Amino acid sequence: MTKPKLDLILNGAGEIITCVPELNNSIGRQRGMAVAIVGETIAAIAPRLELDSIWDTTTALEVDLQGKIIAPGFVDCHTHLVFGGTRAQEYAARMTRTAQEAAALGIPSGIQATVNMTQASSPEELTERASQTLNRMFRYGTTTVESKSGYGLNAEKEIELLQVNHNLQKIQPIDLVSTFLGAHDFPVDIPRPGYLDMLINEMIPHIAKHNLARFCDVYCDEGYYSDKESRLILETGLRFGLLPKIHVDAYANIGGSVLAADLKATSADHLNYTTRSEMALLAKTGVIGVVMPGLDFAVQHPRPFNARLMIAEGLTLALATDFCPGCWMESMQMVMQLACRLYQFSPEEAMYAATMGAAKAVGLETDRGSLEPGKLADIQVWELPTFEDLIYRIGNNAVSMVIKRGQIHHF
Repeated sequence: MTKPKLDLILNGAGEIITCVPELNNSIGRQRGMAVAIVGETIAAIAPRLELDSIWDTTTALEVDLQGKIIAPGFVDCHTHLVFGGTRAQEYAARMTRTAQEAAALGIPSGIQATVNMTQASSPEELTERASQTLNRMFRYGTTTVESKSGYGLNAEKEIELLQVNHNLQKIQPIDLVSTFLGAHDFPVDIPRPGYLDMLINEMIPHIAKHNLARFCDVYCDEGYYSDKESRLILETGLRFGLLPKIHVDAYANIGGSVLAADLKATSADHLNYTTRSEMALLAKTGVIGVVMPGLDFAVQHPRPFNARLMIAEGLTLALATDFCPGCWMESMQMVMQLACRLYQFSPEEAMYAATMGAAKAVGLETDRGSLEPGKLADIQVWELPTFEDLIYRIGNNAVSMVIKRGQIHHF
């Protein structure tokens, strides 16, 4: 009987972090194992000698990792990747000034400032800048990124931002998951009812027809979209096949978490003002809670999210960078470090939330987020002596290699 051929063997790792929970081993830490890959997928995780008995290894490329650590690629499940310009001046001014004082200096600020700069940017400019960001994320070990629109705030530009996502998929290795966030804010040049009508009757149908997004998102908060407006938008998205995600309870609680549970949203993101009973409701209905330590750090949030309460209520958590003009964070390693030091995640909880939890937050847990036979060979290799060093070495980039869909990328 002919043995099936292997294409790639990763051998000699000091440890493999599978993120497949076991009894008393919450992230599936394994030693003495090799990872076998065929094409884009993982074929086996087994002792090296065992592979020879089952597989034809004669033509496989074998990589000696010399004691390094293997882990699943990070899934960054909440980003605002595509936008024009920068808000570095605003960010710097806010170190010592209030928002009003910064505005008095003539420094453009907030979502609308980015909308203006994005509308003035060409698709080529937006693609080039986002591509550079993705290249850096990849070097930090991220292999899947969710990318929202939201800085166009008119039909033409919102659709263009989603098309940029599709263009980016063709020119770099990270898998992109597109989310329509036309309901990020209200434009200054279109009356509120008119823009809602445009979202419902023009943008969502077009985006669904042309398969430009997997998800429909809305910013449900005071000063943005009410719970009723959010429900209308998300239910319209569902009718057209766009799954619901929601920005909720970031700066006020106006009922968005209850809405997320009622619609069985894929994820509810931010959760700073979410009550304990709402946390339990989200957990009961299977909604993934996405929390973003980098954003809370960048804006010096007055009410940081309470991860320990969420975990106590059984809510599955995902970590994300929330890369955006107000939070220029590209490293999921740094997100994990902030989660552990500032929000009392254990290193194991942070690791699971940055991989498997995050994969669940974009509905892709069946093929990524953990290292298992049959899943994509999306793997990062860390040049570290122990898993704990990932949290200990603050600001360090541990990644020396990424395998994306079975293809090796050295750094």
